[in-house]
Amino acid sequence: MDSFFRYNQIRMAKEDKIKTTFTTIWGTFYYRVMPFGLKNAGATYQRAMVYVDDMIAKSREGEDHLVNLERLFDRLKKYKLRLNPTKCTFSVRSGKLLGFVVSERGMEVDPDKVKAIRELPPPSSVREVRGFLGRLNYIARFITNLTDKCQPLFRLLRKNAAIEWNEEC
Repeated sequence: MDSFFRYNQIRMAKEDKIKTTFTTIWGTFYYRVMPFGLKNAGATYQRAMVYVDDMIAKSREGEDHLVNLERLFDRLKKYKLRLNPTKCTFSVRSGKLLGFVVSERGMEVDPDKVKAIRELPPPSSVREVRGFLGRLNYIARFITNLTDKCQPLFRLLRKNAAIEWNEEC
């Protein structure tokens, strides 16, 4: 499930509204909902949400699932949050969440992400090597001994090392 308008769904506390006052040529105004840019906006939103704006409710049994959905909807209602119906799916056995595939087998790497990494052109600069390693790091939990396997790539990051992509890489 996916919410929309993220921060703008969280209402400002009455005593904090005055702290967001701003003046325009049309008058003086304050925010009634949490705007972007407030120092604690991210933390406040995180307390209300599961992970940024993506949510998942899963259970082993149908009865448990209804209970979990009810709890999720109660929480959304409590914080007056709305879902984006075009991005919600229900009664599915698997789905993509945060770049991973979640199913009854657990979390797995999204094959599209692996394909994208495989199809990257060989890095030709230190910056591109770092970018490649960053992509690998995203799926690191699924690759055994990743650090050992990446040693040839780490050597490319050494000072004055020539960026030569070979079979070892």
